[in-house]
Amino acid sequence: MNNVIDILKKRGLIEQMTHDDLREKASRPIKAYVGFDPTADSLHLGNLVGIVALAWLQKFGHTPVVLLGGATGRVGDPSGKSSERPLLNEKVLEGNVSALGRFFEKILHFSSGPKPVVLNNYDWLGSFSFIDFLRDVGKHFRIGPMLAKESVRARLSSEEGMSFTEFSYQILQAYDFHYLSERHGVSLQMGGSDQWGNITAGIELNRKLGCKTIYGFTFPLLTRSDGKKFGKSEEGAIWLSSDKLSPFQFYQYLFGLPDADVIRLLKMITFVDLEEIDELEKEMKKPGYIPNTAQKRLAEEVTRFVHGKEGLAAALRATEIAAPGSDAKLNAKSLRELGSDIPSATVNYEDAIGQKYVDIAARVGLVPSKSEGVRLIKNGGAYLNNERVADPSFSIGAGDLIDGIYLFFSAGKKKRLLIKVQKNA
Repeated sequence: MNNVIDILKKRGLIEQMTHDDLREKASRPIKAYVGFDPTADSLHLGNLVGIVALAWLQKFGHTPVVLLGGATGRVGDPSGKSSERPLLNEKVLEGNVSALGRFFEKILHFSSGPKPVVLNNYDWLGSFSFIDFLRDVGKHFRIGPMLAKESVRARLSSEEGMSFTEFSYQILQAYDFHYLSERHGVSLQMGGSDQWGNITAGIELNRKLGCKTIYGFTFPLLTRSDGKKFGKSEEGAIWLSSDKLSPFQFYQYLFGLPDADVIRLLKMITFVDLEEIDELEKEMKKPGYIPNTAQKRLAEEVTRFVHGKEGLAAALRATEIAAPGSDAKLNAKSLRELGSDIPSATVNYEDAIGQKYVDIAARVGLVPSKSEGVRLIKNGGAYLNNERVADPSFSIGAGDLIDGIYLFFSAGKKKRLLIKVQKNA
């Protein structure tokens, strides 16, 4: 397949297209954009579909354009939201825009192919006066079609309703598309399925202003097999920034995904050949399949894309050290390195040595209670320094300290906690 639209369709990355001739349009180099509002200083796993779509276009010789919502972030997109976002102050927004800009310049940097273009819509929307915007842009919108947008209808029927601020968001995004087309030659906008109304509003505005045809398509939102959105865990968002979530924790989240989700994600957020993915899917159904083989492939590919080779190497090194039952040698140096990747706690020497494993596990939050700790041990899921704890009455001795400093607790395959034991002076 030598057309990016064919690739994206095959991988399940196109849900709706505004024009049937988009494939023909994409047979020649174009510029395509995805917008990201800076609601935080990092994106999360759910944003990765749009980033991967941009990267696919880049691989086929098209120019990826990232639009950061320095202006629209001050308003808040109501699409897919049940309540209005809290407004961020200007200093926080500017910091978030800067952080996301640095992230995109790194993740969309390839040795070949067009370089990414990163823009901030505050550069043009910020200079509009309210009156000028109403006169020059607002007059091209009709209330009926605006009210008919799914994102608007859903909120109007809710208890909270919708503010005029949020209602105006679609006009701002529509103008962005027109502006990018006229000033930067952008002809394609991509977004999640909840962005269909905003994308078509931009295309309609461009038509009313007598400008050339522009295109759009949506990709599916990244949801799990149970219908919930990806990007969240019990501990919080699955951030793409290593400052907010370590490569090890990112890798572990992907490695722990259920079989029902892994093949679809391999297609949507990696660049692994479809033939290899099909083979993995067949292998998963055969007797003797090694569990988590597909998840390992997914975790490695996505971690490498987001965190680079060094980030993946750190994640794999930490995974080897932290695996319950692992033969990897634990020492103070390796555990200090691991300490930035997993939860940690500090306890006094007298509160650790001679105390029961279950008491310490409950105190530091590895388990919610002592009784849960006893149950964990009886079920074979409790580990100390990667060795299974079999006796609920087991107590920690001085000889269990690694290099006289650390204890490494694990609950099952996923939950780990590094404890630093300090002696009082």
